[in-house]
Amino acid sequence: MATPLHFVSSKVYPRLTGGRFNTLRVAFVVITQLLYFGLPWLNWDGQQATRFDFDSMRLYLFGLTLLPQDFIYLAAALIVAALGLFLWTMLAGRLWCGFSCPQTVYTEIMIWIERWVEGPPNQRRKRDAAPWGAEKVLRKGTTQLLMAAFSLWTGLTLVGYFTPMRELAANLGAGHIGVWEALFALSYGGFTWLLAGVLREQVCKHMCPYARFQGAMFDRDTLLVAYDDKRGEPRGARRKQHAIIPIAANVGRDDKPQGACVDCGLCVQVCPTGIDIREGLQYECIGCAACIDVCDEVMDKTGQARGLIRFSTQHAMEQQQPLPSLRQRPRALVYSGLLLAIVTLSTTGLALRVPFKVDILRDRAVMQRESNDGYIENVYNVRIMNTERDSRRYQLQVESAGLVRVEAPPLQVAGDSVTSFNVALVADPALLPSGSHTVSVRIVNLDDPSQVLHEEARLLMP
Repeated sequence: MATPLHFVSSKVYPRLTGGRFNTLRVAFVVITQLLYFGLPWLNWDGQQATRFDFDSMRLYLFGLTLLPQDFIYLAAALIVAALGLFLWTMLAGRLWCGFSCPQTVYTEIMIWIERWVEGPPNQRRKRDAAPWGAEKVLRKGTTQLLMAAFSLWTGLTLVGYFTPMRELAANLGAGHIGVWEALFALSYGGFTWLLAGVLREQVCKHMCPYARFQGAMFDRDTLLVAYDDKRGEPRGARRKQHAIIPIAANVGRDDKPQGACVDCGLCVQVCPTGIDIREGLQYECIGCAACIDVCDEVMDKTGQARGLIRFSTQHAMEQQQPLPSLRQRPRALVYSGLLLAIVTLSTTGLALRVPFKVDILRDRAVMQRESNDGYIENVYNVRIMNTERDSRRYQLQVESAGLVRVEAPPLQVAGDSVTSFNVALVADPALLPSGSHTVSVRIVNLDDPSQVLHEEARLLMP
């Protein structure tokens, strides 16, 4: 028999289920979307709380302004995200995929839309297999229209993180949206519709790299959705009164001993990727726990204990022992220690960071010169960047005040702007020998004297 060159997957029609994990998934969908769609509308101290301004190369984050010079904090955030991914995957498998991943969240929303318009899975399956008619066109068209509208809304919201959201909404209402803004919104919205509305579980199974390399981060103590085959096998239909008889008590009876699994197939029907968790660990499993919810319902109905399918580890399932503690996992302790150190250092750096930047450069057009009173002047271009919203006054001070003095009044810089000044450092040639000298300059925010920067300047003496 010829080997197929590719595998064509049939569409998955996940069945709706209840339970505690389903409630948690819905809560994560609601929370993540409230944050995503709500943050661009939130103002903080008179301006949008979260915005990336590419024109001025600034990131506004709840009153904090970050500049390209603050790249170290972005690098720290990326390192924390990577280490957090490694730690979370090692501890809890793909819980991120099952509860918070944008692909999962948006796919869940698209399925809600589809279920609301076209009905439960069995009706959708029959309608898809039926020939095209007026009802099918109407329902399918309504579904795609609502999906496209939601996808476009996600695209416009993403643009609102780069363009002031209220300004974007006003321009959109007036029909004056920019070309790049429209292109960006349509591109992101189109990908949302394609990935979450059309491809769905195929993204998780075939396109997502995380599904492929997660196995390298798993160990035998990683928390996974697991089927207890020792308790569940051999599976088969049973009556409720048989379910309360222990398996050992069935030995010697005429009826064949059987496990707790009634082989109802509901765990497969509710799976968003269409796998059978009873076949063991599979990379397609996203850890959404829908099979746990539905299996617990079946166990309740058949009078058996819950947990035939549950979150557990390979070690715990094989040896029937409790989950290991963090202290028994050295790799987890190393990741946790690194995360704690980086987060502590980054937080401390942000707390001690002063909200202005200063560059002091020699004015190459002006050499050192002698003033009327016999002192030597060196002229510098001082560039001050004020990242706060309000205007600030700055004073330059020379730490070796007995040898060099600054001839400059307090320097006024408007809020969220950069201003350059010409400043002279004056020295007595009788106190400083000829040559090049390093002078320490102290820049003080006169409106908040606790904010101080230290810079160096090269002073030339004839």
